[in-house]
Amino acid sequence: MEDLSGGISVLNAIAVMTSGGDSPGMNAAARAVVRTALYEGVKVFGIQNGYKGMLNDEIIELQRRSVSDLIQRGGTFLGTARCKEFKTEEGRRKGLDNLQKHGIEGLVIIGGDGSLTGGSLLSKMGGIPIVGLPGTIDNDVWGTDYTIGCDTAANTAVEAINKLRDTASAHKRIMVVEVMGHTSGWLAMVSGIASGAEYIIVPEVKYNIDEMCEEIVESYKKGRRYTIIVVAEGACSGVGLKNVVQEKTGIDTRVSILGHIQRGGSPTVEDRMKASQLGERAALAIISGVSNVVFGFDEGKVVSINLFDSVNNKKPLDPELVRLASVLV
Repeated sequence: MEDLSGGISVLNAIAVMTSGGDSPGMNAAARAVVRTALYEGVKVFGIQNGYKGMLNDEIIELQRRSVSDLIQRGGTFLGTARCKEFKTEEGRRKGLDNLQKHGIEGLVIIGGDGSLTGGSLLSKMGGIPIVGLPGTIDNDVWGTDYTIGCDTAANTAVEAINKLRDTASAHKRIMVVEVMGHTSGWLAMVSGIASGAEYIIVPEVKYNIDEMCEEIVESYKKGRRYTIIVVAEGACSGVGLKNVVQEKTGIDTRVSILGHIQRGGSPTVEDRMKASQLGERAALAIISGVSNVVFGFDEGKVVSINLFDSVNNKKPLDPELVRLASVLV
């Protein structure tokens, strides 16, 4: 990974879009892209509703006031949507034609692996520079320690677990809490450690449900009033796990699936600040002609990652988190 920054502007007009699942901080990132580009004298367009909006020509010019009163808001003012048509070469050609029709010479894409993969496919067609920003609560984009929205989502999950602990204790229950994460256990691991959960189940680490249930039964015999199990949705079904645990332990077990509440809410200070830093860097890079990079963080510093490396590699779960959980949980 190399550190890249913008230079003298070589582009006259760029666009910014958000794609895939929304994450808190996307607005802060888009705001930074818009205001940085305008500060540099470059025209900025917003693509509404992701790749679907690109193909439907839902493209509008943005001004400073277009991104006012946004930094504290969750979601994305540009909107986002899934788009099967963009997966076809014909669909991507249609999108590229729409960009060129507006005189757009560079594109900043804010999204997760799928969105950045779409950007890499568009880049291979030629004709427009692409810069990506990692926006996903799963924190699973390769090459970066941080993705926009992950901190807010983790705080939301911890707040929910804290409240569930109260009611679990009152009734001497086992509480299974399912958080998001189809292939990555980062959110479950971080929220589980931070909330003091008794067990954390993630796709990357093998677990023995029989041993877990035996331990729970023994702990209740010694006076424990509650047990919190945090599970990533990609590891197993929260409902299925609840049924098995209750059957094996004989203890009243409930499940809470946090679902899309994890995506919403006002972004934390960390998400606002880091998204703003990434947005500024992306704007400076794209208007100076840089292409095929994703900007992220490495040990607290903004760095660039090759776009194709980012989408073609799988980010592993930090072994330090796994080690810490084995000690503290």
